[in-house]
Amino acid sequence: MNVAALQLDCVWEDKAANYRKVRAMLAGIAPGTLVVLPEMFATGFTGNLDLAEDTGEAVAAIAKEYRVNLLAGLVRSRRNEAVLFNPDGREIARYAKLHPFRPGGEATDAGTAPVVIPLAGFQLAPVICYDLRFPEDFRASVKLGTTVFAVIASWPAARIEHWVALLKARAIENQAYVIGANRCGDDPNHNYPGRSQIINPRGEILLEAGDAECLIQAELDLAALEAYRREFPALQELR
Repeated sequence: MNVAALQLDCVWEDKAANYRKVRAMLAGIAPGTLVVLPEMFATGFTGNLDLAEDTGEAVAAIAKEYRVNLLAGLVRSRRNEAVLFNPDGREIARYAKLHPFRPGGEATDAGTAPVVIPLAGFQLAPVICYDLRFPEDFRASVKLGTTVFAVIASWPAARIEHWVALLKARAIENQAYVIGANRCGDDPNHNYPGRSQIINPRGEILLEAGDAECLIQAELDLAALEAYRREFPALQELR
C-alpha cells in the first residue's frame, strides 16, 4: 500500500486557503494512495470550535478528485476527529481523539474507543496528537488487529523530541507501521517544526520530513510485517 504524509503549513483559521494548499500538494499523487493530513488541518489548532466545525464535504471532494484514500483531521460536533474518505469521496470511518489536550486548553469532547479500518489488506488505526502519549490505547488497537497507525498532529517545537521518540516507540512495541503527519509553520500560539515520519515495524525510519511543507511517500509491505511478527513473536505475549 502506498502511503503519504502531507506536512502542511496551515493558514490560520482559513479553510479555503488550506483546501487549496492540499489540492496543490496532491498534484501527481498515485490513485489509491492513503494520504494522511495533520490534525485540524483546515484551520490550525484553534479554540474557535464553531469556526473549525467542518462537514467534510470539501475533503470528500478532494479525495474523489485525486482518487485517493484521504485521512483528514476535522472538527465535528465539538469532537476532534480523524475522518477517512475513500476514492469515491465516501466517508468510510471516523475516529474521535480519546485524549483532548487539556493542558493546552483543548475543549473538544473526548472519544470513547479506538477505531480500526480495513484498507488494502492492512488494518488502519487513526490516532490524534496527544493520544500518542497513551500506549495502552495502541495496545488495545493492536489486539483488534491493527497493522498501521496513522498519527495526525499539531505537535509544537517545544516538545518535538517527544514526538520523534514516541512515534518510534509505538512502532517498535506494537510491531506496526507508523505514519506521523505533523503540521509545520506558525500560528498565534506556537511554532511547529514538522518532522513528519513513516516508520516500519522494526522501528526504522523509512522517511522523515524537515520543517517545511512537503509530502513524503512510502510503500508499506504487509508480507514483511507479517514475517517480522512471526520471526519475533512478542505480540503473542500480550495479556
